Amino acid sequence: MKNQEIARIFSEMADILEIKGDNPFKIRAYRRAALNIEGLSRSVEDLSRDELLEIPGIGEELAAKIEEYIGTGAIHAHDKLKGEIPSGLLSLLAVPGLGPKTARQIFEQRHIASIDDLERAAREHKLAGIPGIQKKTEENILKGIATVQQGHERRPLGRVLPLALDLVEELRKRARFGAIEIAGSIRRRKETCKDIDIVATSPAPEEAMKAFITLPAVEQIIMHGPTRSSVVISDGLQVDLRVVAEESFGAALAYLTGSKGHNVRLRDMAVKQGLKINEYGIFREKDEARLGGAKEEDVYRLLGLPFIPPEMREDQGEVEAALAGRLPQLISQADIRGDLHVHSRWSDGGHTIEELVAAAKARGLSYLAITDHSQGLGVAHGLTVERLMAQKQEIAALNIQLTGFTILHGTEMDIKSDGSLDFPDQALKELDLVIASIHSGFKQTKEQITTRIIKAMKNPYVSIIAHPTGRLIGERDPYEVEMDDILRVAADTGTAIEINAYPLRLDLNDSHARRAKELGVPLVINTDTHSISQFDTLPYGIAIARRAWLEKGDVLNTLAVKDLRKRLKGNKGLGIN
Repeated sequence: MKNQEIARIFSEMADILEIKGDNPFKIRAYRRAALNIEGLSRSVEDLSRDELLEIPGIGEELAAKIEEYIGTGAIHAHDKLKGEIPSGLLSLLAVPGLGPKTARQIFEQRHIASIDDLERAAREHKLAGIPGIQKKTEENILKGIATVQQGHERRPLGRVLPLALDLVEELRKRARFGAIEIAGSIRRRKETCKDIDIVATSPAPEEAMKAFITLPAVEQIIMHGPTRSSVVISDGLQVDLRVVAEESFGAALAYLTGSKGHNVRLRDMAVKQGLKINEYGIFREKDEARLGGAKEEDVYRLLGLPFIPPEMREDQGEVEAALAGRLPQLISQADIRGDLHVHSRWSDGGHTIEELVAAAKARGLSYLAITDHSQGLGVAHGLTVERLMAQKQEIAALNIQLTGFTILHGTEMDIKSDGSLDFPDQALKELDLVIASIHSGFKQTKEQITTRIIKAMKNPYVSIIAHPTGRLIGERDPYEVEMDDILRVAADTGTAIEINAYPLRLDLNDSHARRAKELGVPLVINTDTHSISQFDTLPYGIAIARRAWLEKGDVLNTLAVKDLRKRLKGNKGLGIN
């Protein structure tokens, strides 16, 4: 929980400093620190000072501020900055796409100090006349407000899942539980979640309920009963706990996992077979005899179905596939052999290549690709061609020393606004793989951005398109792109499309990834690691792949490195099956 709070504070400090016209390097440092703290897989509370300093963008000054927040719940410098600008201005900064300078102009010239007033002014076209604001700007502001409003209702999985896991761990410390599982949309690994559902068994339900409503994070008790309670925690999320009998746990877990459409399909099947399914078990309709319910598998077995993984339970053909014996063997984390999108200290990563290799090996990987940024991304210390070739020599020397592990040499290369690439082909052909991605020009038209990406895919040396829609869930909308056109060209050229596992990206999303599978497009699941702990975000990418019905054979980085090299080096059309 502390990671998200500190990341929010650092982002807000960057916004305020930008409004004040402060040092751009200082502003950039806060933004980078916020991004990397939010992407950590471990809580900052568990990190030593040395470990904090290993996070990219965290120096002694920012590490001290993190420790200050952990110790006191506040950062003095943040409180001081907030006092230096009008409070109403801060509320406008929550709108994605509304930069600090524009927010200040709106505040000063139209005296708008709330999101509601901003929405009204944009709808009534009362922002016109402010420098830089046109009709399209007003439309973008309204889109940003919609994102904020949606964010209050649904939160990114990458923010909600860690909270849910922390709550379960704390409950186990405070009361006696048997089985305890997170259910609902979190268990189905939807990219956004509205609340947290927990189902459990306990030899002492009242003790469990008391422990639940007195958790330190609880700010409001909505309902308190002997076997079911609902609370609101400090993050503003509603959390429900239901304690059931052991013989009902499996049925309750299935019922509370959902989705609603999936559950309706199962109930309809049950009725036709003379059965009744609810959260208490599976019963024979004619005499109410209990047939099962202790295990979740009972629900599917008694309906004549194989077990359907939670990620597939969206009423999108999974029941029909199960009836026909065509359920996919979903990819698992154990299938992934390497990470093909990793940044080192050569650009904006926080670690040496040797440190990254050691961390990857410790996680059971057998290869990784160092893909530092190209020269056009100056903010990330992008590599010139000369530095890229020097890095190639370092990697070659390291590979000689390694046994059972391979470092691939690549780059994450910018696709420029006109569709040209940041490195010449003469440099690209020296690499094991080339990632192309967009880092600027997000407001171009759909046709322009689609054309840019397609042009990159047609380059014979481009192996992968990374985070192809550019979104940050709850913070930045995807840029406009015709994804079906992108996927069709990818199928023709053999270019792989990335599922970026960074929790706020998850890009491709599940629906686009499933479409990619249908078209025969190769996919990769990468962490985009900038800090060692970000290797541990891989499960988020796996979750998206499972929701997309992907199997091992659909994903390139399940291949052994020898086969992967053949696939990536000038043979994009070979496929992976």
